Amino acid sequence: MAMREQSIVQSDSGVMSGTPVFIGTRVPFQTMIDDLEGGQPLSDFLQDFPAVSREHAVPVLEQAKDALVARARPD
Repeated sequence: MAMREQSIVQSDSGVMSGTPVFIGTRVPFQTMIDDLEGGQPLSDFLQDFPAVSREHAVPVLEQAKDALVARARPD
């Protein structure tokens, strides 16, 4: 299964009280979004959170983009 089709972010009440995190880490997805919104390059985020790989970060951003585009399309 391609990385883009797999779950990359999980929400589990036993991990960070259910905060959506990158699978296998305690790094919240929202932290990456906040950093990017603040103008921090993805490479800086990845350096600050080595538990998250580029192979996980890019597909989750693509999934978020696809969800936004799908919601924006009229029926």
